[in-house]
Amino acid sequence: MIDPAEVLGKWDQLTPNVSRLVDLFVSAEGIGRRYLLGRNEHSQALAKAINVDGFVDDFAPVGAVWNDKPVLRGEDLPIGAIVVNCSMSIRPLSAHKRIENLGLEGPLTYSDLCKTFPDRFVLPDFVLETREDIRVNQARWEAMSERFADATSRQILDDLLRYRLTADYRIMTPYKVRFEDQYFEDFLGLGSNEVFVDAGGFDGDTTQLFCERNPTYRQVFFFEPSSINLEKAKARLHRFRDIEFFPTGVSDAVGSLWFNADRGSSSSISNLGSTRIDVTTIDEQINSKVTFIKMDLEGWELKALTGSTRHILEDHPKLAIAVYHHSSDFWRIFEFVTGLRNDYNVFLRHYTEGWSETVMFFVPS
Repeated sequence: MIDPAEVLGKWDQLTPNVSRLVDLFVSAEGIGRRYLLGRNEHSQALAKAINVDGFVDDFAPVGAVWNDKPVLRGEDLPIGAIVVNCSMSIRPLSAHKRIENLGLEGPLTYSDLCKTFPDRFVLPDFVLETREDIRVNQARWEAMSERFADATSRQILDDLLRYRLTADYRIMTPYKVRFEDQYFEDFLGLGSNEVFVDAGGFDGDTTQLFCERNPTYRQVFFFEPSSINLEKAKARLHRFRDIEFFPTGVSDAVGSLWFNADRGSSSSISNLGSTRIDVTTIDEQINSKVTFIKMDLEGWELKALTGSTRHILEDHPKLAIAVYHHSSDFWRIFEFVTGLRNDYNVFLRHYTEGWSETVMFFVPS
């Protein structure tokens, strides 16, 4: 595994061009040249730390305003605009290329500002969380890396850690957005008579791909607590057979929890949620044998896995588990599953240009 201290030592070094652009951006107050690409928590935080002239969003309607500043499309930016790319989750490299293609100054990354003025600009939460977790649990990260079944998994982990330690998305150049491949790698060896559990089914997109790729499947169990998402899923999947829909979340115990239902694919169980939902366990709800479990539960995966213990022990199913929501999810989920059964081959794969959509696969040996 990479040496975190070495990564951070290299990150602290500024190139002359980056230093020049940062100085231009910081000194450009009052002349209409400071813009942030993206409307997210990162651009919002940056706008609180420095007086910017506006935001860039190619999909914004004409005349849009956000945080009391105008929102422009890229082609409407003024000549000489300096743009900081605040996209970090899914398509930061594509956003970077978009700025380059406009012929503007930069682009700068959020990370460039943070390393130049660490007392003024705060690193994103996913970076601060990763740095602290690595500091405390580096040995557990290293043990997990050594246990991976292939060199590709170890390389992906190293690249993700470089990014998660620095927020410099340029590290992610080899990666593409490829949602259509997520959860369906060849090494899973999916075949006929699969019994698939889609935990966190959203609008049915993953189940649709499963059914199309494996038309001889036996059964699908679909869990989605959002009534809006569930209705969309039923409409989307109406032409497929043998799908049982559960209007519940999955956890480690039967009960009810608060749920943030208005965030689309990012809807999650949260104490700050506004909706009360029923939750169940996979062990409680499913009595038949299952062969493949997928989970993307916005950070609730470990709870749901705990509620799947019987099926993991007795059925030895293939598992595809999202591990990107919290840094510690990587090693905690790895340790939980391999602690139950040590006869899994473990793979890591990544499906965006940013920090999101990392999946850990457990394939029976």
